[in-house]
Amino acid sequence: MQKNNPHNEKRVLIIHTGGTIGMKKTEKGYTPVKGYLAEELKTIPDLNRADFPSWDLYEMSPLLDSSNMSVSEWNEIGRVIYEKYDSYCGFVILHGTDTMAYTASALSFMLEGLAKPVILTGSQIPLSELRSDGRDNLISSILIASEGVACEVSLYFSARLLRGNRSMKMSADGLVAFDSPSYPHLAEAGITVKYNLPALLEKREGGLKYHPFAKVPIGVLKVFPGIQFGLFEDIMTEKLSGIVLETFGAGNIPMGEGDLLPIIKKAFASGTVITVCSQCPSGTVSLGAYETSSQLKRAGAVSGRDMTTEAAVAKLYHLFSLGLDKETIKRMMEEDIAGELTK
Repeated sequence: MQKNNPHNEKRVLIIHTGGTIGMKKTEKGYTPVKGYLAEELKTIPDLNRADFPSWDLYEMSPLLDSSNMSVSEWNEIGRVIYEKYDSYCGFVILHGTDTMAYTASALSFMLEGLAKPVILTGSQIPLSELRSDGRDNLISSILIASEGVACEVSLYFSARLLRGNRSMKMSADGLVAFDSPSYPHLAEAGITVKYNLPALLEKREGGLKYHPFAKVPIGVLKVFPGIQFGLFEDIMTEKLSGIVLETFGAGNIPMGEGDLLPIIKKAFASGTVITVCSQCPSGTVSLGAYETSSQLKRAGAVSGRDMTTEAAVAKLYHLFSLGLDKETIKRMMEEDIAGELTK
């Protein structure tokens, strides 16, 4: 744990998980190195100004490229926030961009009753490089976390504050890497930070509850033209708790050889919960609106409506980890519990 000078009564905890923002350039390419970020932060004068919020740095071990993030790391981040919740007015999580939206979604379900800002951010260019976008992302995230207005899990990138479980990575190499196509931005950072107050979740009451995830077997299957569903029949066993089916448009699938319905029936016989999401970044699933989605509805699949795949995966982990029965999980997948669905 490293601390800056205690100039300000408002104190934010920075949780460093790894990712591009804190990576060091080596002969093998950019890689996360223990202790390196702390040295980089010393080179940013704004972080130690008297009018800047105080902050502490917590470094996870091991530091990971976000491609290696798993349920264990989600649980560790959630545990740190839960244990240190009363000591800080907000939290900033430094994270790699590849799976940032998954972690943001997971934390939104894991941290029930959250009444303080939890902001994930990172960069496309490391802090050590001249043109790094990480400086503004980090500084703005700390300021927003200290203000206590957006009391939910959010994601800050390129002057936009997004709801965490509505966010998606939109670009692999552009500086505007994230957006929330089916939900308004929570805030825009220009000369001042302009909050979209109607879009924010209401501050929760009753204290924070921490619900770690179990290592539940969850799958994602993306539909494509000519898909042979029979090839996937062997994975539809009692070992698969839930699957997110990424369909065309509003929930449409190829009708083709008629081999989808048998594997859907097998999945439900095995207790697998199938949630239908759309491959489209914006819009909503409406099962039964077209003939090509009606068989999914008849077979008992649930509609993910306008949930992102990232949110649907995290929600399945959450509900199964609570030990709920299958019918309750199916019902709750279609209900908004953390701002992930449009009511």
